[in-house]
This record gives sequence, C-alpha cells and structure tokens, in this order.
Amino acid sequence: MSITNQIRFNNLKGDIFGGVTAAIVSLPLALAFGVASGVGPIGGLYGAICVGFFAALFGGTPTLISEPTGPMTVVMTAIVASLTASNPEQGLAMAFTVVMLAGLFQIIFGIFKLGKYVTLMPYSVISGFMSGIGVILIILQIAPFLGQAPPKGGVLGTFMAIPQLLANVNPPEAILGALTVAIIFLMPKQVKKIVPPQLIALIVGTVISMTVFQGAEIRRIGEIPVGLPPLQLPTFSAGQLTVMFVDGVMLGMLGCIDTLLTAVVADSLTRTEHKSDKELIGQGIGNIVSGICGGLPGAGATMGTVLTLPSLKAWGFFIHRPNLLIQDLSSMSRGRIS
Repeated sequence: MSITNQIRFNNLKGDIFGGVTAAIVSLPLALAFGVASGVGPIGGLYGAICVGFFAALFGGTPTLISEPTGPMTVVMTAIVASLTASNPEQGLAMAFTVVMLAGLFQIIFGIFKLGKYVTLMPYSVISGFMSGIGVILIILQIAPFLGQAPPKGGVLGTFMAIPQLLANVNPPEAILGALTVAIIFLMPKQVKKIVPPQLIALIVGTVISMTVFQGAEIRRIGEIPVGLPPLQLPTFSAGQLTVMFVDGVMLGMLGCIDTLLTAVVADSLTRTEHKSDKELIGQGIGNIVSGICGGLPGAGATMGTVLTLPSLKAWGFFIHRPNLLIQDLSSMSRGRIS
C-alpha cells in the first residue's frame, strides 16, 4: 500500500480547477464554522487548510474534499464550551488536544481495518443522527441570525433566550441573514451549475452590508491573522482526562462515519473505489496537524466533493478511469465499503 494518495499529472488542469472550486466553497463555510464553534474564524481557516491538504495527500479517495463539516463543528462546539467552562485558562488548548486525540484514534481505526464496519450501521440511525445535528445547528444560529451574540447554555440556553432575542432583533443583520438564506435556496439551477450559491450569497451579502447598511451596527469577522499559526502543544488536565479521551473517541468516530459515507457518494459519481482504511489514516493525520495548528477538526465533505466533481469531469477525469466502472458497479451491488 502506497503512503500517499493516488497522485497523477495526466489531469493537472482538472485538478487545479477543482482545487480552486473546493477552496472557494470551503472558505466561507470554514470561517462560519470557526465563529460558530467558539475558536474563531482563523481556527476554521486553519482547519480547512490542514485537513484539506493532509487528508488528500495521505487518504484513499482520489476525489474526496475534506474540510470542517457541520457535524464535526457541532461536537467541537460542545467540547470547547465544556472545557473552557471548567478551565478558562487552558480550556481552548485542551479542546485542540481533543482534536489531536480524534486524529490519533482515526489512525488506529485505519491500522486495525475498522472502516468496513461502518456498513453495518442502519441508514435510519445515520439519518436520525444527521437530522439531529442539523436541528442543533439551526437552533444555535438563531441568535447570530437575529444579530445578537449566542447566549450561554447551548441549545437549551438558546431556547430559553428566544423571547429576549426576538425583542432585541438587529434589523440590518436579520435582513442580511434572510437574504443569504434566500439566495442559497432560490438560486436557479442553471446558475448553481456555474457558481456555488454559497459564494454568491457571501459576496452579495458583504457588498450590501458595506453599501446599503454602511452606517449600521453590523458585527463582522474582522481581521484575520496572517503568517504561520502558533503551534498548540498537547495540554491535559487530570480532572478532565477521561472526558477528553471520550470526546476524542466520539469526535474520531464521527469523522470516520462522515468521511466514509461521503467516500461512497464519490465512488458512485466517479466510478472509482476508495480505500477506506487508508482514508481513515489520512483523515487522522489531517486532524492531528489541524489540532497542532489550532484548527477545527474536519472530515470528508459531501457538498464540497459533489461541487468539485463537475470541474474534474469537464477536464476529463473520468476518461482516464473507464476500467473502474465494473469494479464500482460490483462494489455497489455488494453494498460494501472497501
């Protein structure tokens, strides 16, 4: 088994164009997830860079795009809130240590070839899990959508604060939020095939905030630091050691599930067959590096992967792999992850 992923130069134009597309799609999501998680926008950006690069380099799925995802961000948000509440001085460093532990567990899962057992999980369980995470994400974004800082207490705290949030709505920010949602959902399909609606919503919303609402009080991401990130050393607390290991296992398993399910989607679209155990090792390396750099954890992202594939197809990605069609159909008929 080779150390790195399948690296070829016979589709360099498609790879470059697909990489640019993935970067454009990942940037706004990474910044937003960084803000939502509590580590800041720079944490989301470093997570997208580290996980995206190292998971692609050492993984086992040629077309998989890895980045901070919604499910991973929800769990990371809870981890950051819990550890910073118990240890305000070192809580954030401990949260990044959990990200490193998650990556370590993913590497262990890959070494012991546990990736294939993801196929034993019922679709109803996966659907319920993902639906629950989606609901949590929506609830946690109620306060920012209305132009206010998220209340303490997570989901329950947000529910209890809804009357106060509605009574203190910031109209400019609420309008911008509604406009962004409308652009993403109402964008014509013809335009979606050319430009990701998330990118259009980001640009349009930013321009309107700087022109129409020029004098309004609008919270912004602010300046993003440049240069190399400060390295985070593993930090442990005797009182939180068990909690950190449990969180690391949970975060690592979630990343495995999220990644391998996306890899199956990529297989069905590209007529290729991924290597699940190698992919888990690549994801683990990416998350370890992300934790060291103070970034969010990440996993294989379905949206980024699907949006990037047309770029590869336009430059002939599938033409170079016609012999894998039979393998893909055989794998799908057996309903397994290899």
